[in-house]
Amino acid sequence: FSVVTSKVSTGSYKRQVYEVPSGKQLVDQAVIDRITWATWTSVLGDEVIGIWSRHAEKADVNCACVSHSGINLVTGDDFGMVKLFDFPCPEKFVRTSFCIVKTTSTVDIRILSCFSRRHMMEIFSSLNL
Repeated sequence: FSVVTSKVSTGSYKRQVYEVPSGKQLVDQAVIDRITWATWTSVLGDEVIGIWSRHAEKADVNCACVSHSGINLVTGDDFGMVKLFDFPCPEKFVRTSFCIVKTTSTVDIRILSCFSRRHMMEIFSSLNL
């Protein structure tokens, strides 16, 4: 969400942006590009192209969350991996900073506002031991 817009990811993997509260869809890309998002939980958009590995399908990455500082991105996927990226990551096949491997699919993830990149890296490191 931003102050005046909402972003929706669809089953067809298209990012749609709507004005709030009118519900009018924004289609002018120049207007959309100027929006400063208050939160980011979408796996779609030019800003997150790098979250997919070379052999992943679009449906493999289930969730994403950008830190409140706007510089870190955490994703969860069908393979049970939680990955930390720099944000934005507009280039394909970006290497992750850290990765936690779990046993089941990750369907949702959030970053607490009090967590810095250092905190996240310490957590990732301790969980990978």
